[in-house]
Amino acid sequence: MKVLGYLGAHKAAVVVCVLLLVGAVFCDLALPNLTSNIVDVGIQQSGVEHVATDELTAGTYQTIRDYLSEDDRALFEDAYVPAGQDRYALTENGRAHIGQLDAIMTAPLAEAYGLSSGADDPLVAQSAIAAALREYAALGYDLFAMQMRYLIATGAAMLGLAACSMVLNVAVGLVASRTGAGIGRDLRRRLFSKVVRFSDAEIGRFSAASLITRGTNDIQLIQMVSIMLLRMVLYAPLIAIGGIIMVLATNAALGWIIVVAIVAVALVIGVLFRFTLPKFKIMQKLIDKVNLIAREMLSGIAVVRAFDRQAFEQQRFDSASTELMRTQLFTNRAMSFMMPAMMLIMNLTSVAIVWFGGLLVGEGTLQTGDLIAFITYSMVIIMGFLMIGMVSIMLPRADVAAGRINEVLACEPSIEDPEDPEKLQTAPRAEATRPRGADGVAGGAGPSVRGPAGARIEFRAVSFRYDETSEYALRDVSFTAEPGTTLAIVGPTGSGKSTIMKLAERFYDVTEGAVLVDGVDVRDMRQADVRATFGYVPQKAFLFSGTIDSNVAYVDEGMPEARVQRALQVAQASAFVDARAEGVEAPISQGGTNVSGGQRQRLAIARALATDARAFLFDDSFSALDYKTDAQVRAALREQVEGVTCIIVAQRIATVMTAERIVVLDEGRVVGQGTHEQLMRTCSEYREIALSQLSETELGLSGDAA
Repeated sequence: MKVLGYLGAHKAAVVVCVLLLVGAVFCDLALPNLTSNIVDVGIQQSGVEHVATDELTAGTYQTIRDYLSEDDRALFEDAYVPAGQDRYALTENGRAHIGQLDAIMTAPLAEAYGLSSGADDPLVAQSAIAAALREYAALGYDLFAMQMRYLIATGAAMLGLAACSMVLNVAVGLVASRTGAGIGRDLRRRLFSKVVRFSDAEIGRFSAASLITRGTNDIQLIQMVSIMLLRMVLYAPLIAIGGIIMVLATNAALGWIIVVAIVAVALVIGVLFRFTLPKFKIMQKLIDKVNLIAREMLSGIAVVRAFDRQAFEQQRFDSASTELMRTQLFTNRAMSFMMPAMMLIMNLTSVAIVWFGGLLVGEGTLQTGDLIAFITYSMVIIMGFLMIGMVSIMLPRADVAAGRINEVLACEPSIEDPEDPEKLQTAPRAEATRPRGADGVAGGAGPSVRGPAGARIEFRAVSFRYDETSEYALRDVSFTAEPGTTLAIVGPTGSGKSTIMKLAERFYDVTEGAVLVDGVDVRDMRQADVRATFGYVPQKAFLFSGTIDSNVAYVDEGMPEARVQRALQVAQASAFVDARAEGVEAPISQGGTNVSGGQRQRLAIARALATDARAFLFDDSFSALDYKTDAQVRAALREQVEGVTCIIVAQRIATVMTAERIVVLDEGRVVGQGTHEQLMRTCSEYREIALSQLSETELGLSGDAA
């Protein structure tokens, strides 16, 4: 079972739980025996436990002595000595051999009072106790006081054992809870560590919704079952085995009833497992589906409302939810059969024990208290198996959840660092310093956003497809972005522009060809070094919950305030940031939903500009900006970000016209490269895009050229 594997890292806790549970089982199993003593000894025998009384009258002593054989007489004479007129007292030697004395004195003491017909009388043991009571009465003992002393002592022992059992069970619960929480914490940490190493291919393989379900619902289920394993599954076999031993010690003649009950319980659990285990596997996938639909609907709620598709989405969600409900109903109905079946077995077992035990009581071979103890032990045994059955309801689901977690943990990322990575030699960045004031505001604008020399980015005959079954997204793409220059990539939707950015960042590895940074293949570098080279602004600007400052300074929490302010200035975000009362400490909600699309893009640009990057990748990052702000951002980039390579993916020709080199893509292939003027003359695809956006005058075309 996969769930048990998680307990392997917590062997000490398991050992502690076992020791504590052994103590608790000892206490629990001792209680029915004491209950039996309360009934048999405390009530029926008025507190007299042994046939060998503490004292004997002279007449009874002589009668028993004459009855015994020579060997038994020697033991008897050593056990009793004269203790005054007409009485004999039990010696310490006699107390040490009290069991032997009970055996040899039973028949003669009963016969001395005329309560037994001889040693073959099946009720001779009970008759001997009755004779002992008469002997105590003849000696002047207060039988009521004797009975109360025994009842109080036995009751106190029972209370002590119950208190001890409570303390041990609380300790087990504490250890089990801490261990279960630790297992959940460790699994979440390992899962998150693995997921953040995944490339986009692995994320797409599992899906974000499934990974969220595995990291929350599945791990929570494993955590809960781990606690139950330590508290109940370890306790159940201990209590069941201990109960069987006590049953056999009480009366082996009724043991067959317990065997039949255990077989019946095992059959019930086995049949239920046979039908429900496949459904539990299906259930986890259906939970993934419900989460996926809910996540899509919540993320795209604006689109849903805009197209008035609330009813459609509700029906889609209801369909997935109903399918999950039906599966859960099947498993719950099947498992709900377990409790009444177990109760039926328990009740039939009790009836059988009372029926056949009553016959033994009538024959005198079993006392009433022993029968009560036998019933109690039988219920303990069945309850042990019932606890296993109850846990078994969750074990299949937990095992499926563990398999899903292990599937993620066993998945190796398709993009790994090389064993002997190459490093780029770059000059260190000149850092600005700024002490933050008490209000968190910097004193001064600080230096320009300046880094080391720009990187040389080369795509060499690159071809790429997302998997072996899909078509190529890029075919034989080659271009070079020289250090300190701006390279723009344009082309129609679906031509592979964003794919180029992902390959540069090594979110995917190329299928053919190579991506090089300063002549080094990115596959020969550490991923951290590759990504430290680039300041990346994704196509969909995403902000994290926190503040403006924490988002812009995302790469370094201790980033000097001067660099944050300068990055905001270059990204043309200072105006709306300063307009907020909190300034850079203004809160940002998850995803940046409390700022406009243009503001979100500018903050994402500022986040990239605040890094030590040697090249900036702008993946259609100016689309939400108006033309004026777009021009201001590009002008500020040229003036303030000196010597850094820029690769810009854009839809607007106005955004890329001033680039030193423009690459034109169409259906994953390069159909043109050069400056704006060159492409207007030589590349029909570029010319068509340009003329669809700007007039000939804006494009600098003369009437003849047009």
